[in-house]
Amino acid sequence: MSELKGRTALITGGSRGIGKDAALALAREGVSIAITYRDQRAAADEVRQQAEALGVACTALQLDVRDAAAIRGVVAEAERALGGAIDVLVNNAGVAVPRDLDTLTEDDWHEAITTNLTSAFLLTQAVLPAMRQRAWGRIINLSSVAAQIGGVVGPHYAASKAGLHGLTHGYARFLAGKGVTVNAIAPALIDTDMVKGLPAGAKNLIPVGRYGTVDEISDVVVMLARNAFITGQTINVNGGLYMS
Repeated sequence: MSELKGRTALITGGSRGIGKDAALALAREGVSIAITYRDQRAAADEVRQQAEALGVACTALQLDVRDAAAIRGVVAEAERALGGAIDVLVNNAGVAVPRDLDTLTEDDWHEAITTNLTSAFLLTQAVLPAMRQRAWGRIINLSSVAAQIGGVVGPHYAASKAGLHGLTHGYARFLAGKGVTVNAIAPALIDTDMVKGLPAGAKNLIPVGRYGTVDEISDVVVMLARNAFITGQTINVNGGLYMS
């Protein structure tokens, strides 16, 4: 297992939900963190203050993860703010807009693919040169059980998350033995804003009989950040909904 204290991390979509909890879990390990947010500046500032109270440096940066130029700028700004290159990248930002087959449009498709998949590629490309130079890095992609069973949001969402698995495998294969690990986490029905609009009985879909909690995901984020021997894997945190 690897000591994380003194490392740096960039977590996209870190102002709430899984991203927020993952950021604070890493901060408790002594990791200086940069979080990105799109609209919720006040929430991002609150996360920054909580991280700083844990004794680590933290910066909150606005970012539209669909914008390649903005991504490069944010990575550079995060490195300046934290005093060094990014060691851990958590690709968490994403959208889940429910559509059925009659309402799904080409725009919906491009929005899901660009936000959920292309952004992870662009961010990985931006942080990877420094990771390779130092022979140390952790890339963690937040996928979904929808990649494995289709889910309820729609085929655009399922395809964007399934693409993250291929992206994970591709990078992991090229980087194996070079000190950089690449893994995915595939949650199901975690108790965040995304599930609040679901019917009350939705939790009955989960074999363990409840929604997951954000800390059950961030525990895995920290484990993957520490571990140098796990790479190219999808860690299923889904209460038994999909058993691989």
